[in-house]
Amino acid sequence: MSDDFMLDTDDLERRMKGAIASLRTEFASLRTGRASASMLEPVMVDAYGALTPINQVGTVNVPEPRMVTINVWDKGLVNKVEKAIRESGLGINPQMNGTIIMLPIPELNEERRTQLTKVAGGYAEHARVSIRNIRRDGMDQIKKAKADGMSEDDQKLWESEMQDLTNQYIALIDETLETKQGEIMQV
Repeated sequence: MSDDFMLDTDDLERRMKGAIASLRTEFASLRTGRASASMLEPVMVDAYGALTPINQVGTVNVPEPRMVTINVWDKGLVNKVEKAIRESGLGINPQMNGTIIMLPIPELNEERRTQLTKVAGGYAEHARVSIRNIRRDGMDQIKKAKADGMSEDDQKLWESEMQDLTNQYIALIDETLETKQGEIMQV
């Protein structure tokens, strides 16, 4: 009975990869002083009675390093898109030009860069907590199998494998954070 235990490491690893993907999405929304279409991903527009991502109401372009443009398809939504950007907390002042909304990306000052590195650190800590929760789930499965008759050697082997997987993903989070903080602090 206990020899049949197989920890579903594929599922645990898939969940850990999901935590990393979520972290990268959060990092993409952080402004680094360079224009990026992904910085608008979290912004939702009240269009046609539903909250809709900006990229579904217009074309988002990055024509130059410090400018993002949105060509809104429906003239009636231009003001709603502008309002959503203003209220998003991105700190960008949209400029209207017909159905085109221009978003000039200002230079980041030193204080704002420091704040953004702290925000990035917070995002990374949330990802680490997610990885640790996944580790705990795996360890709970191992403890349950131990209670069902798994040998102590097998328990130690599975726990070691679970810890190695956790360490691998925590290191990946730290590496991703370090890269993002370097990007933010780059003048």
